[in-house]
Formats: sequence, structure tokens, C-alpha cells
Amino acid sequence: MARAGLAADVVVREAARVIDERGVNGLSLAVLADNLGVRIPSLYKHVDGMPALRRGVMLAAKKDLAEELASAAVGRSRDEAIGAIAHAYRQWALEHPGQYPMTMHAPAPGDDDDTAVSSALLEVIFRVLAGYGLEGDDAIDATRFLRASLHGFVALETGGGFAMPVDLDRSYQRLVTSIVTALNTWAE
Repeated sequence: MARAGLAADVVVREAARVIDERGVNGLSLAVLADNLGVRIPSLYKHVDGMPALRRGVMLAAKKDLAEELASAAVGRSRDEAIGAIAHAYRQWALEHPGQYPMTMHAPAPGDDDDTAVSSALLEVIFRVLAGYGLEGDDAIDATRFLRASLHGFVALETGGGFAMPVDLDRSYQRLVTSIVTALNTWAE
């Protein structure tokens, strides 16, 4: 018998929690079923196997990250907005180390759901960059610069790549300050 209250979104949320705790390779239907107090066949009433489950987690992660960045940017512009979204980005990644890598991939052609959540994420960045007068190709270049900078730091941090005894928060703030400086002179 399926557990009362079990629904696709509950299954996806638990899968996301497992991924954050154990990594994407630590997720299995057996682990998920055990955590949810059901048998494996009961999961198939809510998700269509592991690929669909991972896709569901990826979509939810991109949506959640977009919402966090949008919330951080509200009422802010330019340098203050960049600082706010940069810190929200890092915080989200540190809180969701397993899901974070799932947010990095561009949507597959024809995947309308992934395109929608990925576009929402990019739209937050485009709105902030518009405050610097960056639009079109310049906005795309600046978005790539911003994402590469933030991702590089966060990927190294979450992957255990920073062992030197210098405060990581200080280093990250310097990265953000450098991004702001670059964006302020981008149009030149």
C-alpha cells in the first residue's frame, strides 16, 4: 500500500535531499523507497524511473535557484544586486551540494520544461545586467563571465579544492568585487 500523502513532488523533494546528502550516485530507488517508507513499485506511481526522477530534481533545483536569485535581487540594482545574487548563489550551492551541479547544464533541445526553468534563471541575471546597460550579445558575454566566475569558485569550494588557510568568505568577496569592477567597465 502506498503511503498516504505520497505524491510526485514529495518523491522529488526526498530525492533532492538524498542527492544533497549522498551525491547523485548515492540516489537509488531502494534508498528512496526506504526513506519514504514504501516499496519500490510504489514509487513508479509517482515517477517514471531514475532518469525521470533525476530530471525532476534538476528542474526543481533550477527553479529553486532562480527563485533564490530573484529574491536576492529584489529592490537592488547594479553592484548591490550583483553582490546579493552572488552571495545567494554561493549559499544555495553550499546548502545543496548534490543538486548544484544539476543546475549547470543548458536545456536539451525540445525540452520545454527545462527551457522554461533555465530561462527564468537567466532572466534574473539579464535584468540585473540591464542596470549596467548591457543587452544583447554584451549581456550574453557578461552572463557567461558572471556564471563562469561564480561557478568556478563554488565548484572548487564544494569539491574541496580550497585548502589554503585564508578565509573563503574574504576570497569570495574579492571575487565579487572584481566582478563588479569588470561589469562597471564592460561597455568601455
